[in-house]
Amino acid sequence: MTKRALITGITGQDGSYLAELLLEKGYEVSGMVRRTSTVNYERIDHIKKDINLVPGDLLDESSLNQALSAVKPDELYNLAAQSFVQTSFSQPELTGNTTALGVTRVLNAIRHINPDIRFYQASSSEMFGKVHEVPQTETTPFHPRSPYGVAKVYGHWITVNYRESYDLHASSGILFNHESPRRGLEFVTRKITHHVAQIKHGLTNEIRLGDLDPQRDWGFAGDYVEAMWLMLQQDKPDDYVVSTGETHSVQEFCEVAFGHVGLNWQDHVVQDERFMRPAEVDLLIGDPKKCLEKLDWAPKTTFTELVQMMVEADMDLVEWEMKYPRV
Repeated sequence: MTKRALITGITGQDGSYLAELLLEKGYEVSGMVRRTSTVNYERIDHIKKDINLVPGDLLDESSLNQALSAVKPDELYNLAAQSFVQTSFSQPELTGNTTALGVTRVLNAIRHINPDIRFYQASSSEMFGKVHEVPQTETTPFHPRSPYGVAKVYGHWITVNYRESYDLHASSGILFNHESPRRGLEFVTRKITHHVAQIKHGLTNEIRLGDLDPQRDWGFAGDYVEAMWLMLQQDKPDDYVVSTGETHSVQEFCEVAFGHVGLNWQDHVVQDERFMRPAEVDLLIGDPKKCLEKLDWAPKTTFTELVQMMVEADMDLVEWEMKYPRV
C-alpha cells in the first residue's frame, strides 16, 4: 500500500527536500501550511502539483487534529519552527510557543487521533550550546545559549517523554547545521553566498558579518533528509546525531565562497557588532557514528562542494534578477 506522510514546515528548506525524497519513494505527500496572506511556496513550486497542502498551525491543536484526521498519515515529520536563532532573542515568547509547545501539540494530536503514526522531531545542535564535550553525541549534556536552543531542548525532551509514556514511535534527529541553495537569506551561510554573487556582479562591494570565529559542522540539507526518513523506518524509535564530523569557521566559509569566484574575502568582509549574538556558540561538531552504524547513513556532500554549490546557485539567481528586475 502507498504510504502517506505529513510534513509540517513543508515550505522550508528541509521540508522541500524531504518532500522530494518521499515522492521519489512513492509516498503520498501532504504538507501543513498556516493560513496567512504571505505564504511563500517558492521552494516547492516545482512539486506543488504532486503534493497535497492542508491548513494547520503549531499554535492551534484543533487545527492539528483536523489535519491528521484529513490526511491519515503513516508518518509525520515535524519540521516547522521559528528557526532563526537571532530572531529568538528578540521574540523569545513566540519562539517558545511555536518551537517548544508546538511539539507538544503535535504529539497530543498523534496520541488522540492515531498513536500508530510514526513521528520525527527536528531537534538541533543549538541545544548543545556551550558544549560540555567534543565532539557532541546523543548523550552529551545540553547547555543552550539562545531562546531557540532552549525551545529545541524542550521539544526534544517532550518527544522522549511521549515515547516513553505513551509508547509512541517518536524519534528525534539532532541535526547539525545543514545548508543549501534553498536556505533563507537571513542565515549567515546564504547571506555570504548571495553577497559573493552580488559583489562579483558589481552590485555591492561589501558584506557585514558578526563574529567570524565560531565553528560549525556544516552539511547539505539534501543529504540530511534521508537520515530523517531512515529513522522512521527502524523497528524501534531513537534519537540520532546527524552531522559530518567536521568543523569549519565562518571565516573558512567566506574563504571558500569568495575564492570560488576569484575574490579575496578580506577585501569585502566587514565585521559589524550589530550581528553579534548576546551569547555566542563557539564550537559545534557532531559525532555521526550512531547514524552510520544503525541507519547506514553518511553525508555525501563535502564542505567545499556545499559552499560552491550555494555560490553557483546565487550567481545564477543574481544574473536572473539583473536580467528581469522587479518593478
